[in-house]
Amino acid sequence: MSDEPTYVTPAGAVLAFHDPLLLAELLDQEQRYALTRLDHDDAARLGSLIADLAHQRGLPVVVRVELETPDGPHTVFQRAFAGSTPDNDWWLARKGAVVRRFGHSSFAVGTRFRTEGTTFEESSGLDPQEFKAHGGAFPLIVDGALAGILGVSGLPQQDDHALAVEGLAAFVAEHHTGLRVAAERRHVQ
Repeated sequence: MSDEPTYVTPAGAVLAFHDPLLLAELLDQEQRYALTRLDHDDAARLGSLIADLAHQRGLPVVVRVELETPDGPHTVFQRAFAGSTPDNDWWLARKGAVVRRFGHSSFAVGTRFRTEGTTFEESSGLDPQEFKAHGGAFPLIVDGALAGILGVSGLPQQDDHALAVEGLAAFVAEHHTGLRVAAERRHVQ
């Protein structure tokens, strides 16, 4: 059995970190979980939803949701759980920098380099103290543009990413249900 790290997709497929199918899955997740809107309240609800998952499972993570503003990133939600450390804040900032620079999840960016037979650290030309292409930062896209970043740090990178995606999927499902109900109410009136 290989010691190579793997990622288990929401559909249950087990993919190696250098597998082009993993990159395709990660990029598909970004499309699948694009949002119709993102304001301060939405960002706080998303962060709370993921924090609730982390709390229920006793995970030693930090959950952060930032909005992109004309004045720079604005942290709207952050929760740190027992077992997390200030290093997790550092990791979130560096993973978020990757999302801002490349427009894709930090896990997808790292995976893209691995599928090309190299690593982000070897080939990006970016300062590793400022940029970390490890899983856990996910772009929050509205109308094709980066509106915010969801971050999780404290677990192995594939698990940080998986928790972020699980929470975002639940948020999107809940949000779309709410939009559908609101539209139905408007239609009835």
